[in-house]
Amino acid sequence: MSPEFLKRYMPRSLYGRAALILLLPVVFLQIVATVLFITRFFEDVTAQMSESVAREIALVLEQERPALDIEVMRFDGAVPTAHQRQWYDFSGLTILRVLPEAVPQIRAIDLTQDPWVLIYAEGRGGGLQLWFDRRRLSAANPHQLFVNMIFFGLLVSVIAILYLRNQLRPIKRLARAAEAFGRGRHEPYTPAGATEVRAAGAAFADMRQRIERHIEQRTLMLSGVSHDLRTPLTRMRLSLSMMEAPERAQLEDDVREMQQMLDAFLDFAKGASEGGSAPVEIGTLLEALVDKACRAGRAVTLAAPEGGGQGPVNVNAASLSRAIDNLIANGVRYGTRVELSYLLTEKTLRISVEDDGPGIPEERRAEATRPFSRLDPARTPTLSGSVGLGLAIANDIARAHGGVLRLGTSARLGGLRADIVIAR
Repeated sequence: MSPEFLKRYMPRSLYGRAALILLLPVVFLQIVATVLFITRFFEDVTAQMSESVAREIALVLEQERPALDIEVMRFDGAVPTAHQRQWYDFSGLTILRVLPEAVPQIRAIDLTQDPWVLIYAEGRGGGLQLWFDRRRLSAANPHQLFVNMIFFGLLVSVIAILYLRNQLRPIKRLARAAEAFGRGRHEPYTPAGATEVRAAGAAFADMRQRIERHIEQRTLMLSGVSHDLRTPLTRMRLSLSMMEAPERAQLEDDVREMQQMLDAFLDFAKGASEGGSAPVEIGTLLEALVDKACRAGRAVTLAAPEGGGQGPVNVNAASLSRAIDNLIANGVRYGTRVELSYLLTEKTLRISVEDDGPGIPEERRAEATRPFSRLDPARTPTLSGSVGLGLAIANDIARAHGGVLRLGTSARLGGLRADIVIAR
């Protein structure tokens, strides 16, 4: 049996695997103890008691009269053709083996008439029927051992599982905090549990603090730079407004491009840090973005929704809107038409933005999501202001939601297809 075959039947969660590791030895011990008990107690003790009773039965058959606790009477009816016992009567197997071997005159034994044992035997004067108490052949209430083993085995298992849950709770809290941080949320977390779990939790808390500090410093730096540059840009616009039209047109384009670059830097710095997650109706959000794009003169349409999922999705509406708007602007910049669509299931949300531009070669799609990456040979910009941050911003926001940005080829429009896939 290969390990791959066993993996398919192994529990997926740490709790399930730990419980399996804990319960397997208990079950194995119960089985071994049961087999040994049946072998040593049921078989050996029952065989000894049956041999003792067999000698008394032989004496009764020879004298054809009762003796001690064995009753005897003439029997002229039909003798059963086989021994009889209940299916759960394990000690009866030993009785049915020992008595006929010790007393050849026995024709049939009936162990179903609890608490009596009926024996059909051949006496000197004809058929005889003997009956006596079953307790003379085997120990009384042998099932009590099984009841005790099962009861105490379940009791130990319940105590162990409760203790195991208490030990795994800090690991689950760490996993929830890490998942929340990966989705852009800050969930309070304090290291707890065993020494190893505390060490892992403390390392995660330190890492989260360093990352948050780095993000905050990056945001403050770019925000400060953007704020400081807005003032001279405003003065430049004011000065340009006083110049003659033929002379200022090119300079105004340069200032506009610088403003767009500053806005792109600021969006990249913000990422998904603004606000928090909240339930959002995706259809309403996309309709608002399409209306906004159409008012700006962009050829953007929204296709019918796919999938059978319903209800709101817990996302950061501001940052997700920024990511989709960047993808729309990217599609309009390199093409003439953009189409939005979305697939909503019970577990997944997929938002697709397709355009009719030149697309991106498959070998360069990973490079396209890097900051400040401009694939001019593949997608020559028709408008100024592109600094290579549109796809990088969308990629960061998708990751902040615990999802991924996938780039492909649009089957309907022939250009680039960008999918934001987020787990619900």
